[in-house]
Amino acid sequence: MKQVLQNRKTGQVRVVDVPTPQLQPDRMLVRNVVSLISAGTERASIELSQKSLVGMARERPDLVQRVMDKLRKDGFLATLNAVREQFDRELPLGYSAAGHITALGANVIGHEPGQLVACCGAGFACHAEVNAVPRLLTAMAPAGVTAEQAAYATVGSIALQGIRNTDARVGETVAVIGLGLIGQLAVMLLKASGCRVIGLDVSSKRTEQAIANGAVAAFAGEGPAIEEAVIKTTRGRGADAVLITAATKSNTPVELAARIARDRAKVVMVGVTGMDIPRNDYYHKELTFIVSRSYGPGRYDPQFEERGHDYPIGYVRWTEQRNLEAFLDLCALGVIHPEKLTTHRFPIADAVKAYEMILDGKEPYLGVVLKYPSEEQTPPASSVVLRSASSPPSVPVKGTIGVSFIGAGNFARGVLLKNLKSLPGIEYRGILTASGQSAVSAGKKYGFAFCTSSAEEIFADPATDAVFIATRHSQHADLVVKALNAGKAVFVEKPLAINMDQLEQVREAAAKSSRGVMVGFNRRFAPMAVALKKHFTGIHPLSVHYRVNAGTIPAEHWVADPAEGGRIVGEGCHFLDFFAFLTDSEPVSVDRIAVDRNSPDDVQLLLTYANGSVCHLTYTTTGAKATSKERVEVFGGGRSGILDDYRSLQLDTGSKRVMNQKAWLSQDKGHAAEIAQFIEAVAQNRPMPISLESLISTTFASFVQ
Repeated sequence: MKQVLQNRKTGQVRVVDVPTPQLQPDRMLVRNVVSLISAGTERASIELSQKSLVGMARERPDLVQRVMDKLRKDGFLATLNAVREQFDRELPLGYSAAGHITALGANVIGHEPGQLVACCGAGFACHAEVNAVPRLLTAMAPAGVTAEQAAYATVGSIALQGIRNTDARVGETVAVIGLGLIGQLAVMLLKASGCRVIGLDVSSKRTEQAIANGAVAAFAGEGPAIEEAVIKTTRGRGADAVLITAATKSNTPVELAARIARDRAKVVMVGVTGMDIPRNDYYHKELTFIVSRSYGPGRYDPQFEERGHDYPIGYVRWTEQRNLEAFLDLCALGVIHPEKLTTHRFPIADAVKAYEMILDGKEPYLGVVLKYPSEEQTPPASSVVLRSASSPPSVPVKGTIGVSFIGAGNFARGVLLKNLKSLPGIEYRGILTASGQSAVSAGKKYGFAFCTSSAEEIFADPATDAVFIATRHSQHADLVVKALNAGKAVFVEKPLAINMDQLEQVREAAAKSSRGVMVGFNRRFAPMAVALKKHFTGIHPLSVHYRVNAGTIPAEHWVADPAEGGRIVGEGCHFLDFFAFLTDSEPVSVDRIAVDRNSPDDVQLLLTYANGSVCHLTYTTTGAKATSKERVEVFGGGRSGILDDYRSLQLDTGSKRVMNQKAWLSQDKGHAAEIAQFIEAVAQNRPMPISLESLISTTFASFVQ
């Protein structure tokens, strides 16, 4: 299928053939009929990508701070590689679309194939022939509503949420500053709500259009004359509310809003403008200033948007989905006509021309929509060939290892594939991602033969010897089992499983398979870790303390979702494996103490081992950022060792310091050696670097509550 992608480094827009997205339990597949280009938002995204690094830094200082944080945490080289990897990506464009449902995930209820739905959300309602969209980011179109009208529902809901924040009542006067696409939709919606609307814009054509869309008055230009006109139109009282839908770096809209508002009015920001609020103007009128958030409650909450946990209507009347429904209902009643805002229509194949027109700015535009072919014209395909017919055939090639990837996120691209690329004799076969589009960019960059959204195509590929799995944690075990059953060797990122049922399924599949499974416990392969263990060769028991200053993650991050196992299962297993590596023994007891009963991520684990060793893990999210993330202290047999963040290693014997090693530019946490040893084991049909028994006991220990 075709999809519109933007290069993050250059801003270039392309129409690319990508696999149909994967159908997941909480989503539905929607075949687009029409999608709306949000010209202001998407133009800004493209123009940001076209800026120099200095220009980007000025525009997005928050990104600079994230880079600096990573620099302190991971070192210069790791940060440089991560930044380069981000710039090499292509991003999907679009967030407002409409189409027909073609398939439903197992957890989606209340919908049927064939229904016309409006879809919203960046990364979900993309400019693509088929999208995988969560249930609560769709709304069924009532009878009589066209696909083009429904494609406006997302942008219309942005305007509608802004209007709800004004709390405008029937008969009240609302001034709309900025009469672009969202501003014109706001005029329509306010008129339908029984409000008197005054439109303000620098363009006389836009003000004329606002009058046609229901404004009682509209004024072009700026300055005292405009302010006087608004005051006169409101019988000298000022506007009951002001809705700012402009896009400008200027502070003028915020200043103008204060001067045309009545006493104790509301000023609601929907657009993007300067926000240096003039205190005196706002203070003397006791104005309320509100920044409206996107399409409504539920936005940016993954439990709502991705997991489908709706808010009770008695507590939250207008969620983002119910705003979509309200907009569509108004279309069905015939009181708003968003399709009248369409100035240009392009087939998806000509999407680049649409963006060229928008960026050029020579031709006036407002509503720009993309149209899509029917399923009969372009049947969906779950895979796309990335190499020409002259490429190596899809059969095993002697002397090479055929490798396929399931998952191509930041870690897979920036660490696994980067290190794999340095090894000889690798044949890159298939690459899979849920969205499809990210598999294309990664697949082309690293030379894969095909990309797909179907794991079955990976498992059925006869030239694939080993499968790398780097998906979300809850999917690991199921994919490991299927890969082993298909006769593939497996490298899976940690964790191996997130509960006992999954772990038992993996154990059974591994016992029956002739191929091995390896978990990405990379730290034991780090050069400093190897030197630390060598220092204690033949010495048992050991006393080990591993301190992890993990830091906090946003509550909405997928790792924090209980359905993904949590941080101790998801990351804590790393450090339990390190204990097994140092002690050369299996745990016989695990005790867990929660530091804070309200925080499952702050724990102390005490493990005893069969050879008498005792290991203590401190995993905390409450430490200072300035403190290193990881520190290991080992004692035994008159020796001690301190490994600090894989940047320094201190080894002592008796009263003598035998090693004091430091790494200045970057950490080596063992990823390269880990991957090399895995590939060597596959190539030579040898046992995996970590035994299955150790993988299972470590994973089991992480489950202790």
